[in-house]
Amino acid sequence: MSVPAVRFDAVQKRYASGTQALRGVSFDVEEGEFFGLLGPNGAGKTTLITCLAGLATPTGGRIFVRGMDVRENRRAASLSLGIVPQEITFDPFLTVRETLRFQSGYWGIRNNDDWNDEILSNLGLSDKADASMRALSGGMKRRVLVAQALVHKPPVIVLDEPTAGVDVELREHLWDFIGRLHGEGRTIILTTHYLAEAQSLCGRIAIMKKGEVAALDRTEALLSRFDGRVLRCRIVEGECPKSLEGDLMRRHGADIALRLADADDALAKLEALRAAGVRIENLTVGQPDLEDVFLALTGA
Repeated sequence: MSVPAVRFDAVQKRYASGTQALRGVSFDVEEGEFFGLLGPNGAGKTTLITCLAGLATPTGGRIFVRGMDVRENRRAASLSLGIVPQEITFDPFLTVRETLRFQSGYWGIRNNDDWNDEILSNLGLSDKADASMRALSGGMKRRVLVAQALVHKPPVIVLDEPTAGVDVELREHLWDFIGRLHGEGRTIILTTHYLAEAQSLCGRIAIMKKGEVAALDRTEALLSRFDGRVLRCRIVEGECPKSLEGDLMRRHGADIALRLADADDALAKLEALRAAGVRIENLTVGQPDLEDVFLALTGA
């Protein structure tokens, strides 16, 4: 029986304030998976990753990285992990290249400039290699965080909101590079609020809510939980009638999504909107997506 890349075994975390951030979280991430860890703010995702990194100690349960207990063998377990945190931290007195050399030194690695240069190239940082960290934009600093996590060629890469607040160009560079690393056999764990990214990239997804796993399944199996279609449109004038609120799946400002049973139901809902004096635009009808599933499971 193969050993999973990461195993969370009944992990609990209670802070001194009394807050119970994790409530017996258990699941495995298999070797070579591209795994999504999703949930609304406060669901416990970052706490779980912090415990995985050995930066916080669970108050119950155990965490294993490739069979190594994180608490009992932290150094060896950490060598197998490359974690990209949410928070942007950096030494303002170092250049980008020096930052990667220092990070390599923490792992006892020397003379790996060729690999560091390859990372910089794949993340679109080559022209910034000798720039001071303090002179970089926020998006460029986030690219350096990704680079730092990869200097020791970890077999398990954890990306905690890696594309938050960054431009489209970085996303393309990042996902091309991460896709290549995944193709070479590395395990990828991704947390993101960009659910379209998770839907397209992740083979399996865990959705957390209030410190627990609310759902865990293959991506296509999660999407198949919802039968029928979804009508999406933007309300330009008027208000969604109360008769349709029972089928309202989500609303973002003027954009709404309504659950549909069939074509006749779509016609009936459009007629209800017209009768209520509602004017709409950007009308589409399609399959439910991961955001529909996420909101239904979390109520977020």
